[in-house]
Amino acid sequence: MNITLEHAEKAIVAAKQKATEIDTKMNIAVVDAGANLVAFGRMDGAWLGSLDISIKKAKTARYFDMNTGSIGELSQPGGSLYNIEHSNNGLITFPGGVPIKNANGEIIGAIGVSGSVVENDHTVAEAGASAI
Repeated sequence: MNITLEHAEKAIVAAKQKATEIDTKMNIAVVDAGANLVAFGRMDGAWLGSLDISIKKAKTARYFDMNTGSIGELSQPGGSLYNIEHSNNGLITFPGGVPIKNANGEIIGAIGVSGSVVENDHTVAEAGASAI
Protein backbone atom coordinates (compact mmCIF):
# COMPACT_ATOMS: atom_id res chain seq x y z
CA MET A 1 0.00 0.00 0.00
CA ASN A 2 1.10 3.55 -0.69
CA ILE A 3 0.14 6.84 0.89
CA THR A 4 -2.70 8.65 -0.88
CA LEU A 5 -3.13 12.36 -1.40
CA GLU A 6 -5.97 12.22 1.12
CA HIS A 7 -3.63 10.72 3.73
CA ALA A 8 -0.90 13.24 2.92
CA GLU A 9 -3.29 16.17 3.26
CA LYS A 10 -4.52 14.79 6.60
CA ALA A 11 -0.91 14.59 7.83
CA ILE A 12 -0.26 18.18 6.75
CA VAL A 13 -3.38 19.45 8.53
CA ALA A 14 -2.38 17.67 11.75
CA ALA A 15 1.19 18.96 11.49
CA LYS A 16 -0.02 22.53 10.90
CA GLN A 17 -2.29 22.27 13.94
CA LYS A 18 0.63 21.14 16.11
CA ALA A 19 2.88 23.89 14.71
CA THR A 20 0.23 26.50 15.51
CA GLU A 21 -0.20 25.03 18.99
CA ILE A 22 3.53 25.42 19.73
CA ASP A 23 3.65 28.82 18.00
CA THR A 24 5.96 28.10 15.09
CA LYS A 25 5.77 28.23 11.30
CA MET A 26 6.74 25.15 9.34
CA ASN A 27 7.37 23.71 5.90
CA ILE A 28 5.76 20.27 5.75
CA ALA A 29 6.46 17.66 3.06
CA VAL A 30 4.91 14.22 2.62
CA VAL A 31 6.39 11.56 0.34
CA ASP A 32 5.04 8.18 -0.74
CA ALA A 33 6.66 4.76 -0.37
CA GLY A 34 8.90 5.54 -3.35
CA ALA A 35 10.06 8.81 -1.73
CA ASN A 36 8.15 10.87 -4.31
CA LEU A 37 6.62 14.14 -3.12
CA VAL A 38 2.85 13.76 -2.68
CA ALA A 39 1.94 16.96 -0.84
CA PHE A 40 3.63 20.03 0.52
CA GLY A 41 2.52 22.88 2.76
CA ARG A 42 4.37 26.05 3.67
CA MET A 43 2.81 27.94 6.51
CA ASP A 44 2.67 31.71 6.02
CA GLY A 45 5.98 33.19 7.13
CA ALA A 46 7.88 29.87 7.30
CA TRP A 47 11.54 30.12 6.34
CA LEU A 48 12.21 29.71 2.62
CA GLY A 49 15.47 27.90 3.39
CA SER A 50 13.55 25.20 5.21
CA LEU A 51 11.49 24.26 2.17
CA ASP A 52 14.19 22.04 0.67
CA ILE A 53 15.18 20.73 4.11
CA SER A 54 11.65 19.50 4.84
CA ILE A 55 11.51 17.58 1.55
CA LYS A 56 14.94 16.04 2.14
CA LYS A 57 13.95 15.05 5.69
CA ALA A 58 10.88 13.22 4.35
CA LYS A 59 12.95 11.45 1.69
CA THR A 60 15.68 10.54 4.18
CA ALA A 61 13.14 9.05 6.59
CA ARG A 62 11.70 6.94 3.77
CA TYR A 63 15.02 5.89 2.26
CA PHE A 64 16.09 4.37 5.56
CA ASP A 65 12.71 3.79 7.25
CA MET A 66 13.70 5.52 10.46
CA ASN A 67 13.48 8.91 12.08
CA THR A 68 16.08 11.30 10.68
CA GLY A 69 17.31 12.07 14.20
CA SER A 70 18.20 8.38 14.63
CA ILE A 71 20.20 8.49 11.40
CA GLY A 72 21.94 11.58 12.73
CA GLU A 73 23.06 9.72 15.83
CA LEU A 74 24.54 6.94 13.67
CA SER A 75 26.24 9.37 11.29
CA GLN A 76 28.47 11.11 13.82
CA PRO A 77 32.27 10.72 13.46
CA GLY A 78 33.11 7.13 14.32
CA GLY A 79 29.49 6.03 13.79
CA SER A 80 28.44 3.23 11.48
CA LEU A 81 26.78 5.68 9.06
CA TYR A 82 29.42 8.42 9.18
CA ASN A 83 29.15 10.69 6.10
CA ILE A 84 25.88 9.11 4.89
CA GLU A 85 24.41 12.61 4.45
CA HIS A 86 26.51 12.93 1.30
CA SER A 87 24.67 10.06 -0.42
CA ASN A 88 21.44 10.21 -2.41
CA ASN A 89 22.01 13.80 -3.59
CA GLY A 90 22.11 14.96 0.03
CA LEU A 91 20.32 13.68 3.08
CA ILE A 92 19.22 15.52 6.20
CA THR A 93 20.30 13.67 9.33
CA PHE A 94 18.83 15.74 12.13
CA PRO A 95 15.32 15.45 13.65
CA GLY A 96 12.17 16.31 11.72
CA GLY A 97 11.72 13.37 9.33
CA VAL A 98 9.43 10.50 10.36
CA PRO A 99 8.20 7.40 8.49
CA ILE A 100 4.42 7.08 8.10
CA LYS A 101 2.89 3.67 8.75
CA ASN A 102 -0.53 2.25 7.97
CA ALA A 103 -2.73 0.40 10.47
CA ASN A 104 -0.74 -2.82 9.84
CA GLY A 105 2.54 -1.12 10.72
CA GLU A 106 3.76 -1.06 7.10
CA ILE A 107 5.64 2.04 5.98
CA ILE A 108 3.65 3.80 3.28
CA GLY A 109 5.55 7.10 3.14
CA ALA A 110 7.19 9.71 5.32
CA ILE A 111 6.79 13.28 6.53
CA GLY A 112 9.49 15.90 6.80
CA VAL A 113 9.15 19.14 8.74
CA SER A 114 11.48 22.12 8.99
CA GLY A 115 11.20 25.66 10.26
CA SER A 116 12.15 25.74 13.92
CA VAL A 117 14.53 24.07 16.34
CA VAL A 118 14.86 20.38 15.55
CA GLU A 119 12.95 19.32 18.67
CA ASN A 120 9.93 21.27 17.40
CA ASP A 121 10.42 19.92 13.89
CA HIS A 122 10.28 16.36 15.26
CA THR A 123 7.22 17.09 17.42
CA VAL A 124 5.33 18.50 14.45
CA ALA A 125 6.41 15.62 12.17
CA GLU A 126 5.26 13.06 14.76
CA ALA A 127 1.86 14.78 14.95
CA GLY A 128 1.53 14.57 11.17
CA ALA A 129 2.62 10.93 10.98
CA SER A 130 0.29 9.97 13.83
CA ALA A 131 -2.71 11.40 11.97
CA ILE A 132 -2.63 8.56 9.43
